Amino acid sequence: MPTLDFSKPLFALAPLAGFTDLPFRSVVKKFGADLTVSEMISSNALAFESKKTFKMLEKNSLETPYSIQIAGSDQLIIQKAVELLNERDGIDIIDLNCGCPAPKVVNNLQGSSLLTDLPRMAETIKTIKKYSNKEYTSVKMRLGFNEKNHIEQAKLCEDSGADFIAVHGRTRAGKYKAAVDYDAIKEIKEAVSIPVIANGDINSPEKAKLVLEYTGADGIMVGRGAVGRPWMFQLMKNYINGTGDATVTSALVQEVVLEHFDQMIAHYGVHGALIFRKHLHTYSKAGYQGASKFRDLVNRIEDVSEMRDVTKTFFSQEYIV
Repeated sequence: MPTLDFSKPLFALAPLAGFTDLPFRSVVKKFGADLTVSEMISSNALAFESKKTFKMLEKNSLETPYSIQIAGSDQLIIQKAVELLNERDGIDIIDLNCGCPAPKVVNNLQGSSLLTDLPRMAETIKTIKKYSNKEYTSVKMRLGFNEKNHIEQAKLCEDSGADFIAVHGRTRAGKYKAAVDYDAIKEIKEAVSIPVIANGDINSPEKAKLVLEYTGADGIMVGRGAVGRPWMFQLMKNYINGTGDATVTSALVQEVVLEHFDQMIAHYGVHGALIFRKHLHTYSKAGYQGASKFRDLVNRIEDVSEMRDVTKTFFSQEYIV
């Protein structure tokens, strides 16, 4: 029986550098995310067996299915990276990043710059497919680099062996600010026979339902819409299926924030408290009084116990949706 079920909409957590690490994915998974994806992994760092990179591969036991996203275009390096992933159990999917717009990635013919060299993109997908012992090979792509050529790209992914694709509905030039082109995602869905997951500005239950219905996509991938709101997946499923509650209680928010904090300490040690500051910024972004003062305070706290106590007190107040 296949690990992924595309007979109903699939809800996936998008990879976000610096945010979707093991502690965050562990929390999200409890709220109904069907698929979690690692932060983007450099194939070079993986091939050269970086200890820091190996730590980024770790997963929570709840993460099934689990996808590792890699970036790269050097075929020998990609092969070596895939072979190292083959030695690790618990990975179901190897995903090729063809969407990252960051200059340091693009300048090395990785991420979205692969969209400027479609033969190399095809070759890279085929290399992963050839050497991987995992159940699935997938691609996360944008609509193009400067101009859209989304249909050509999607068909190339399919022809090269990708089992499914996730499509961010912007070009690389559009970064994260341009309007998401859901028409283009719909056109991709109509052009290929492999499953298509829609991605881009899906940040509410209503938006999730609209995108699924409009594009005909087989699932949605949520990134920034879940940062500070890891319960978003459950709200989306409840809204779309017409089941369960679509609200968040103050007690639930406090429980989630503290669990996330504890997971950060368990995974990173004392340094996890400092990394967690950015998450406290997003958790407190809306719905709380005194959020600005709270953020200023935690920016100055370094002691783990003190930060946890201050966090627990702040999130004990009423949450206003």
